[in-house]
Amino acid sequence: MGFLKHFRSRSKLNQQPPAPAYPPSPPYSSASVGNSSSKPPPRLPHRVLETLFSYICPHVEDQTYEVSERSMIGDGCPLCDLRDLANCAQVCREWYAVAQRLLYGSVRIDAVHYCELEEILCEKRRQRSRKQSNSADPPALRLQLFTRTVRESRQLAQVVHLLKLPYMTRESCKVELARAVSVLPNLLYVDLPEGFFTNDPLCLALRQELQASCPEIRKMKYESGSEQALELLANGLWPNIEVLELAHLAIEPGALRMVLASLTALRELKIADIASLDDSVFHTSPALPPFPALQKLSLARIPRITHTGLIEYISNPQDPFIRDTLTNLSLIHMPSISTANLHAILSSAPRLTTLTFESNVSRSLPLEPIPPLSSRTLQTIYFELTSDTSPPQHSLLKDPTESHYAYLTSSLHANALPSLRKLYVRSPTFADSLLLAPPIRPFATHETSNNPRHSNSNPFLSSPSAAPAGFSHPLEVYSKGLDELDWVYTSVAPPSAPGRPSSRSGDRPLSSFTAQLGPQWGGDARKSVVVGNGFGGFLAVPLDEAGGAAGIAGAGAGVGGGGGAGRPSSSGGYGANRMSSVSSGSGGSGGSGGGLLSPPAVFGHRPRTGSLGRFNLPGFGGGEGVKEKLDKRATRADLWR
Repeated sequence: MGFLKHFRSRSKLNQQPPAPAYPPSPPYSSASVGNSSSKPPPRLPHRVLETLFSYICPHVEDQTYEVSERSMIGDGCPLCDLRDLANCAQVCREWYAVAQRLLYGSVRIDAVHYCELEEILCEKRRQRSRKQSNSADPPALRLQLFTRTVRESRQLAQVVHLLKLPYMTRESCKVELARAVSVLPNLLYVDLPEGFFTNDPLCLALRQELQASCPEIRKMKYESGSEQALELLANGLWPNIEVLELAHLAIEPGALRMVLASLTALRELKIADIASLDDSVFHTSPALPPFPALQKLSLARIPRITHTGLIEYISNPQDPFIRDTLTNLSLIHMPSISTANLHAILSSAPRLTTLTFESNVSRSLPLEPIPPLSSRTLQTIYFELTSDTSPPQHSLLKDPTESHYAYLTSSLHANALPSLRKLYVRSPTFADSLLLAPPIRPFATHETSNNPRHSNSNPFLSSPSAAPAGFSHPLEVYSKGLDELDWVYTSVAPPSAPGRPSSRSGDRPLSSFTAQLGPQWGGDARKSVVVGNGFGGFLAVPLDEAGGAAGIAGAGAGVGGGGGAGRPSSSGGYGANRMSSVSSGSGGSGGSGGGLLSPPAVFGHRPRTGSLGRFNLPGFGGGEGVKEKLDKRATRADLWR
């Protein structure tokens, strides 16, 4: 009977519908969502809801005109954040209206999930592809669903302002992208394929739909082959363009002036690799409209534009609005503009906040004195120099970039850039050269007597008025070599900065290093602090993240302390805990306890408890007075901090 019952049960199971993998969701109702008491959600202003939803899905606040690869906001998963925001839209009608504007205002289609869910979905797609011969690409499928939605709902189509796609999706789905933009009248920016900028025939349908249906485009790019499409801007196409990029074009300066004059909202212009342009593009002419005032101007690899023409444009007396508007200037590999001309350019732009200067130098700066780089408003500098020629090994020639970086260092120590906060250089040793400026001797700060040997005419004794101003604010230095990919961050602060201990060497700023080591060193970050030692030199002190006691190292005494190679826990001399670690035998003079200057071959054995007083240490004496002299010297100058 049990055997026949088994057959009957299988026949009944085959007749029943399969059970769902997930429990069915309740029907949409504002009363069914929430806590057990079925209370409606609190009524909040729309601005408050938008702020809350922006924390759930951060990329909805992306309003930049950059491609999706450069406009990532936050470190989460955009697709999962988008799903969470869509769930919030189902809570009630009020939340739905606010979430809908955010969901379709800035649309971002990503290729993959940036979380563990991608592995699960990949396995499901792999199993489905075995059964189906044609499996759709996930981002292409998402673009199709988005196109269907905006074509069916005109209200949603009018909300879309930005549309960002992965690189392969915009390159392979040109037809679907053309169908999408044809119903987006308020579109401001869209990620376009590379062929669109070179007037590729495969992008002709996409170009026609974008020109006919999207009159509010804010950013456009033109490259070689799109000269005729560029002329359409002078006829009224896309008059509200804010960002314009031109590269590898064959265009005359007069034609370029006519195109730029038609763009009344232009605020950022990038020109690269156009050999036909020269200084005449900036000249004032009654037959041509003036060169427009810009917030950001970028010039790259244009050999016939010199610093004279650029200064003439910035300091045009007929249009002072240009000088007050320019805040960002980029000069990338401009052969006619060198480091010696930067001071004149900075003096002509009083509102400049960001300067980018990249050049390939082949010779050092001239011996004639050059005014320092001076600007009261400059906050960020990208000063990246490279050299193709390397001096022979046994020659007296130096790297030509050293003089250029030395010129920048002297400008910083002269306090000619008081608002500078960030500095990017292509020299791995720049931070060290910044710390190795000539120290101010203590006796140079006092009034000298009438003795001619101690007068201010002595070239070795600088007067207080002639002393360099040094740093007056913290400075973030990012440096890297030619064979490095990541920037090495260095924080340089003056001794008088709040919360920083002072040093006797007045121009010795503090520096906090965080450098990534190679795989042979374990790949961990090296963290240390470079500080003045109180005698005109400096020490690189390792940080003690665990908070334990550190070894003691004298500048010339050779005292090595044990207990670990970390940073001392106190900056006001040697505390009781550190002194007890030395006198208790955990590490002494020449011990192997991990101090910076603790070679084990100095004395050949580990001293016993209280054995520190048996040795005559240079500079400290010996006997029972060692501890008192250590404390006395620590009060005058702390070697570690």
